[in-house]
Amino acid sequence: MLTVVAEICIKPGRRHVVLEAINKLIPTVLEEDGCHQYDALVDHQAQVPWKQNSPDSIFMLEQWESLRHLEQHQQMPHMDAHRAIIKDEVVDVKILVLEPAR
Repeated sequence: MLTVVAEICIKPGRRHVVLEAINKLIPTVLEEDGCHQYDALVDHQAQVPWKQNSPDSIFMLEQWESLRHLEQHQQMPHMDAHRAIIKDEVVDVKILVLEPAR
């Protein structure tokens, strides 16, 4: 099982637009073979000195059965359509693919 943490960096003030598109996409992705979790998370606004603030980011927390499933997900037509919808709002995407430490 792989865990994906993706940070989608959005143009300032436009996070709600991308979040709306992601929320429409989530049910379709959850039906994909090998997808166990696909959640959008946003920064919790807390003023504590040890916390990094990311008000213009959306973090995707995903669980995939295998790298093959994740790669298939990236090539799905609905993902191509989604990327086209949000491309003008996104500044950068950082993707981590993680596995359990053994």
